[in-house]
Amino acid sequence: MPNVTISFDEDLLAKGRLYARKHKMSLNALLRKLLKATVEPESPDWLEQCFLLMDQANGDSRGEKWHREELYGR
Repeated sequence: MPNVTISFDEDLLAKGRLYARKHKMSLNALLRKLLKATVEPESPDWLEQCFLLMDQANGDSRGEKWHREELYGR
């Protein structure tokens, strides 16, 4: 894989490293992911990815039904 040299402001670089560390990835992996998401067209299975993320979130409405009026405080 080819290497690229990029210059960043020191404060931005520190914040980027902190963000990457919080998300358990290297700064290099974070930049690669951001560039890929920016230049590659959206995958046709984006909806499947959304459902996968929802499943991983382990949310639970405890069977409660949501009503539009309640959600919008009407």
